[in-house]
Amino acid sequence: MIINVGQRTDIPAFYSDWFFERIKEGFVLVRNPYYPEQITKYKLNPEVVDVLSFCTKNPTPMLKRLDEISSFRQYWSITITPYGKEIEPNVPNKKEIIASVKRLSEKLGKKSVAIRYDPVFISEKYSVDFHLRAFEKLISELEDYTEQIVFSFIDLYEKTKRNFPEARSVTPKEQKVLAKAFAEIGSAHSVSIRSCLENPEFQKYGIDVSGCLTKEVLEKAIGERLEVPKKKGARADCSCLLGNDIGEYNTCMHLCKYCYANYNKETVLRNFKNHNPFSPLLIGEVRKEDVIKEAQQHSFISNQLTL
Repeated sequence: MIINVGQRTDIPAFYSDWFFERIKEGFVLVRNPYYPEQITKYKLNPEVVDVLSFCTKNPTPMLKRLDEISSFRQYWSITITPYGKEIEPNVPNKKEIIASVKRLSEKLGKKSVAIRYDPVFISEKYSVDFHLRAFEKLISELEDYTEQIVFSFIDLYEKTKRNFPEARSVTPKEQKVLAKAFAEIGSAHSVSIRSCLENPEFQKYGIDVSGCLTKEVLEKAIGERLEVPKKKGARADCSCLLGNDIGEYNTCMHLCKYCYANYNKETVLRNFKNHNPFSPLLIGEVRKEDVIKEAQQHSFISNQLTL
């Protein structure tokens, strides 16, 4: 089984103490975001958890405690964008994040560390040329510490339009210019470029359009073959393994204006106040009306030869 740590919120950045407490206890409870009375209990045991898949803008709080999860296979996606505090108010200085990525890569190996450059949006300040310079600089810094960079263009969901009203869609022409240039930059630095649910025609530029967290991506990272049961993806045409997320929406304190996981700032702050690092739930406590169901967990590691 794959356990996702950070798709719904940034656990490494803001809830690392809670996460390590869950590792110590050997289980975690996750409230269903659509049916709040339903709670799933996951074992956090490397015998049934094949990969801990982290997604974060700031891995730094976890670096000193990585030995506590050394028995788990790991895959890290670290988002690094070129935006300032007016867009990402609580994201640390990007130089600090890059330094942390290097330390993480040195510890786990660069196959286990991917960089996300997303979402890409265009404005007067963050122009196409700006992104090309920023992308080149980022790859130059990290070409020895990762094998792939994933990019995607901003999606204007209703919550995004509400929290970031000045944002606009990236035009097809702008997308093609950026995608082609990203591919050329990646090739020059021997870094694979992947897109996340973008135009499949980008493949002609040398971009891998198969997905950002597919079975094949994880297999390469851990050096093992996985036999993952077929399951309908969270989004149409998405083959990424995004289920079994132990986070909770409306809890990420980065408060980025483009965020897909936060409804609004007020809801996030209210939830954050209800976080108890010793609770089995990320937010709040188990209530008498809650129904806890144990997840059916088993290893996906194949008996075939390792990769």
